[in-house]
Amino acid sequence: MVPKVNQWVCAFILQVFLFAGIGQAADIIKIGLNFPYTGARESAGLASRVGAEMVKDRINAAGGLTVGGKKYTIEYVHADNQSSTQQAVAKSLELITQGRVLAIIGPKDSSRAIPAGGICQSFGTPMISPTSTNPRTTQDRPYVFRACFLDPFQGEAMASFSTTEFNAEKAAVLYNIASAYPKGLAEFFKKAFEEKHGKGSVVAFEDFHPNEKDLSRQLTKIVASGADVLFVPQYDNEVPEIVRQARKSGWKKVILGGDAWETNSLVKNCGDLCKGLFFTSHFAAIGAKGKSLDFVRQYQAKTNELPTGDAALGYDAADILMTAISSLKTLTGNLVKDRTALKNKLIEIKGFQGVSGALDMTAGGDPIKSATIIRINEKGEFESYKIQNS
Repeated sequence: MVPKVNQWVCAFILQVFLFAGIGQAADIIKIGLNFPYTGARESAGLASRVGAEMVKDRINAAGGLTVGGKKYTIEYVHADNQSSTQQAVAKSLELITQGRVLAIIGPKDSSRAIPAGGICQSFGTPMISPTSTNPRTTQDRPYVFRACFLDPFQGEAMASFSTTEFNAEKAAVLYNIASAYPKGLAEFFKKAFEEKHGKGSVVAFEDFHPNEKDLSRQLTKIVASGADVLFVPQYDNEVPEIVRQARKSGWKKVILGGDAWETNSLVKNCGDLCKGLFFTSHFAAIGAKGKSLDFVRQYQAKTNELPTGDAALGYDAADILMTAISSLKTLTGNLVKDRTALKNKLIEIKGFQGVSGALDMTAGGDPIKSATIIRINEKGEFESYKIQNS
């Protein structure tokens, strides 16, 4: 559910105009980070934070970011949205009106990025989400961007993979109907799969609500449906229990997922049950090469862990933003003017070489890029299994 934000916008809009001419400190560029550092999505949020911090540290260690021949120090203003939609909206307002940031990185998840994106659009503040894949995040919002692929593409990629890899002719889907990300991805997968195999080839399309803990009703239907694959487009913290209940209910075939599966806590909480399963992602640390391998090594040195897609996209979102800022002719000190100029430069990003792959930014704020199919191997590692373009 997307909260109503018009009252909050009106409450703060006067501040924006009163202080429109007041910019940032003369030699500092402030960027807001609206991430979940606590709550259900803490693991993903902290990974993206590390990735984004690596970009800032790299730039500042080299003397700062050059804009129009002048060096600027990058400063992050952190905002913990607590994995809450309401807090994500509130933190966006704080970063814009009190933090006086030039732009915002995050929120990450679509259920928070969609309403927060509305705030950023209303205040004319560039926002780039590392991982929000729902089309509504950027739709009709010239100030909102993302560093990841979209759910229509992700759904198509997994529908194609399930067909070619498992010869699937019938599929089942289990998803949380109350959350924008799983609901949207479930629908896009169903559409893509039925375009390949005919209407009704998704033989079970079962939803559940957040307060439902026992999914035996849905899983009994799925097992009886004769589906060849089960698609579960849920967040990482929900997947282990769903997999456990699916196996207990008698589902013995493959389970597939989306990019929100990928956190280091998934395998810790799921154990052997998740080994051998597949999901779409933006990045694979195992088998990384070139710039991606350099990122893996630096991230490991910093955290003693392999980076996930959340970390890689946190890095790329920050790097895309810094690339656009550095292409500005100047920073005037007037936030309204500078934010608008930055928005226009973000649209021009082409041939960007990120650690999660190359991309071209479109005028709608959505990048064109490929997906990686990840297999959870016998060591519990996320290894690249296949690059999927559609």
